[in-house]
Amino acid sequence: MRTIFTPFMLTQNFKDHFMKTVLLAWPVCISNLGHVMVGIVDTAMVGGIKEDMMGYSGTTAQAAVSLANGFYFLVLVFGMGVSYGVTPLAAEADSSGNLNENTKLLSHALIVNLLTNSVLFLILFSISPLMGHIHQSEDVVKLAIPFLNVMMFGMIPLAIFASLKQFAEGLSFTRFAMIITIGSNLLNVLFNYILIYGKFGFSPMGMMGACWATFWARLVMAGGMFLYIFYGKHFLKYREAFLFKELSFERMKKIFSIGAGSGLQWVFEIGAFACALVMIGWIGKREQAAHQIALQLAAMTYLIASGISAAASVRVGNQLGTKNIPELRKAALSAFGMVIIAQLLFAAMFVLCRFSVPAIFNDEKDVQQIVSSLLLIAALFQLSDGVQVVGLGVLRGIKDVSIPTWITFISYWLIGLPSCYVLAFVFGLGVQGVWYGLTIALTSAAVFLFLRFNYIIRRMNIS
Repeated sequence: MRTIFTPFMLTQNFKDHFMKTVLLAWPVCISNLGHVMVGIVDTAMVGGIKEDMMGYSGTTAQAAVSLANGFYFLVLVFGMGVSYGVTPLAAEADSSGNLNENTKLLSHALIVNLLTNSVLFLILFSISPLMGHIHQSEDVVKLAIPFLNVMMFGMIPLAIFASLKQFAEGLSFTRFAMIITIGSNLLNVLFNYILIYGKFGFSPMGMMGACWATFWARLVMAGGMFLYIFYGKHFLKYREAFLFKELSFERMKKIFSIGAGSGLQWVFEIGAFACALVMIGWIGKREQAAHQIALQLAAMTYLIASGISAAASVRVGNQLGTKNIPELRKAALSAFGMVIIAQLLFAAMFVLCRFSVPAIFNDEKDVQQIVSSLLLIAALFQLSDGVQVVGLGVLRGIKDVSIPTWITFISYWLIGLPSCYVLAFVFGLGVQGVWYGLTIALTSAAVFLFLRFNYIIRRMNIS
């Protein structure tokens, strides 16, 4: 008998996809939020340093943390992006019931990510002295270099954590990574309190205590995730992966090619923000400190959107494994709808809290006023930020990474950064002009990536 489709059935179908994406996304969102909370907590607690305690103010320390993190994340995000290469492959293999392939994917992903992050460590070590040659405040650079030298040691445990986390997410197991991340964040707060201010018999280390606290917390994250994958009942059938047998260069190349595309996308985006940070450093360290505070708050909403993006990648990868293109499209559109709702709520939150939140991070009224103005601009770009990151996740799920990588390069480096410079220095808008330029970059990326998604879907339907 012929089936008659009604608008209710269509709506119900989207509702099913929406709920499946929500169930998969919320632990990833909280886990991602945990990562940015490390930076938020560090920024807030470093801002509480008094000049008579360490010989420098909290504002100077926040500017130094901002500069060090700009260099650190520019390199780190490529390694994190490479770890995403295993997620759509694991999702596709899982939906087709290919246990053997997933076992091999786990071992190969670990090797790829450890090798990648080891190389990135050496690159970061080599470029860190450049901080002294980009016209930043001398006192800020003096604090930033030793901070960065400690931070980079956390790349190896973070590579292990990310490899195992992304594999688990590809199999739709997302909650334990969230628990580990929350636990490590609580440890980070405790370690910060002890090491920054010198409690329980420890000497105060100032801002250096924050980077050591983060390092120890990341060791705990890596160890916890390893124990979960190695001993967890859902993963016992994959334990053979840790023997690293039958290694294949082709499989490693496949994981790296997908992950490297994602990594470069992040490098182009984070790199643009790092260049924006350098421009703001030309203006002044108060603006740099304000930028660090506002950026940490904007990163919080970005990483929640990134959690939805990761869930979309898995959902789309599952549908690709079953060759169901109409359902693939609905799964993707449900993720776009979800991120639009979430980002509109965050935009409202930034507008309403723009005066009260900055005081938590810094006591200086001038810095607070700058942060308030930046949060208004952050509210403006929330929708674009959410759509572009989900667009990248959806396209990664269907293994389309090359063109999206070019889109991010064009949006951030050919459109965004020139806009930042012109608005900030030619039109005299200062730090706000830099942020307007970043808004233009995010909006360009969102539009181009959504058009790319529609183009790919049309081609899939035709074929």
